[in-house]
Amino acid sequence: MKRFLIDCVSATAFVFGVLWGIKEISSLNLFNAFDPLGQALGDMEFSDIAFSTIREDPPIDTNIVIVNIGELSRSDVARQIRAIASCKPKVIGIDSFFNCPGGLTDSLSCPELYDTLAYKAFGDAIEQAGNVVLVTKLLQTDSLVALHGDIDIYDSLETTDPALRRNAIEGYASLETDAADQEDLKSCRRFNPKMEVNGETLYAFSVQMAMKYDSVKTKKFLARGKKSEIINYRGNIVDWHGASNFASRYMVLDVEQALDTSMFVPSMLKDKIVIMGFLGKDLRDTSWDDKFFTPLNKIYAGKARPDMYGVVVHANIVSMILNEDYIDELQEWQQYAIAILVVMLNVALFLKITKRIPIWFDLISLTVQIIQVLLFSFLMIEFLDWFDFKLDITITLAAVALVGTCFELYSTFLKAFVAFFAELGFAKIPPLTKEKEEV
Repeated sequence: MKRFLIDCVSATAFVFGVLWGIKEISSLNLFNAFDPLGQALGDMEFSDIAFSTIREDPPIDTNIVIVNIGELSRSDVARQIRAIASCKPKVIGIDSFFNCPGGLTDSLSCPELYDTLAYKAFGDAIEQAGNVVLVTKLLQTDSLVALHGDIDIYDSLETTDPALRRNAIEGYASLETDAADQEDLKSCRRFNPKMEVNGETLYAFSVQMAMKYDSVKTKKFLARGKKSEIINYRGNIVDWHGASNFASRYMVLDVEQALDTSMFVPSMLKDKIVIMGFLGKDLRDTSWDDKFFTPLNKIYAGKARPDMYGVVVHANIVSMILNEDYIDELQEWQQYAIAILVVMLNVALFLKITKRIPIWFDLISLTVQIIQVLLFSFLMIEFLDWFDFKLDITITLAAVALVGTCFELYSTFLKAFVAFFAELGFAKIPPLTKEKEEV
């Protein structure tokens, strides 16, 4: 029994050693040129299938209205704000910066600053609305990057000009993506509800809007205490180009509509959350500016074009908070614990097969591995649909795919090791199994 347990632990360690080695080699990107399939599937998760195709159609969220600011000037955005505020929404969120790029205030770099009438009109509109949430952007100074490297720590903010903010509150619009910079293609599945910046706790743009709308539900959400939350996407706005599943889940006003209160019913905005942001020059525009790949993309593997504007991503987060429709997930240690347990059970089974019916080992081990891969893949997809739980057992899947081959390598290595030391005249080391010794 002792020898059996030692073999189980040793073979399991060998599997994870091989897995670690493969991970380190793949991180060098040595074979990317020969792996177009791997690159195409690299931005996909099993949970995307549940989001895109399996779940029931989410209901329309009538508490949120999204407004397109397009490429309007500050004075015209101010007109939109005044028109919207006249309908008495509970919250107005503006997902756009109104500042001088790079802090440059000369007339060439920042001509908007010298349009004093538009500048004043914009600030007055925000102040008179009295319920505006503006965005900030988390930044890292060069000294922080030099000290800590490119890690998830921030020490400064980009904000709208102070003279324009008046009595508005702010929240950072930064989202978790896999992009190195803003111009890269971005996939967004998660966000950080709050972050520490220079010892101060700051909240996300979406969290600040939800807090102004319903502080009880928002505090309940924050009490989960998670640094990173999975976004439980409800849907998109109208999608003329068919890039996204679950389109038209949010009411939307295009640029010209929001400038004229006669083009919509005021009750559409009363006591609602109105989020203003860029949705292209108009709703039929195919612009990729501030646009993300999300799990609702109709092409969930090898994505060709992004499907959701950033302002709509924020709307989905607000919906998740106010509907208390969160997604839970395994902690990292739980992912490894499950993987280790499953591999040990596989090794134990393989040891028994090797001992009792070694001639059937290849057939049985391969069959067991295939069944497990299919079963775990099915569970990863369905758990999200059944329980709103992201069962991330990718490590387990990888280990199960390797366990049969690694077990045979381990057995072969151990037999060679025993034979080598036996030839040198050292004390004989017990073989892997009694039957193997007899053979």
